[in-house]
Amino acid sequence: QVQLVESGGDLVQAGGSLRLSCAASGVIFSINSMGWYRQAPGKQRDLVAGITAAGTTRYEDSVKGRFTISRDNAKNTVSLQMNSLKPEDTAVYYCYAYVVETSGRIPGRYWGQGTQVTVSS
Repeated sequence: QVQLVESGGDLVQAGGSLRLSCAASGVIFSINSMGWYRQAPGKQRDLVAGITAAGTTRYEDSVKGRFTISRDNAKNTVSLQMNSLKPEDTAVYYCYAYVVETSGRIPGRYWGQGTQVTVSS
């Protein structure tokens, strides 16, 4: 089994910064893409940012230029640096990872438990 543990969520004022981190552990041969989704109350879960094992990144349009995703392949971690935070960034942020548990197997998608980010105006 694979576990993803997130940290870094908090209450912050508009214009402030937060850094989310996520660490994967368990039976891991390799990790393909990793990243973050978020879900605000009453809304669907949407992709915020993702990064491949090679370092190719993608971002949701509203966070481009404010958020930066990075990963450490040796430590199986992914981070999200969030700057210039806005009240509309308020949501539960979920880490995900596509994990290959054994060589040759199809990657499985795993989720973290979620971490709350609240941005006050």
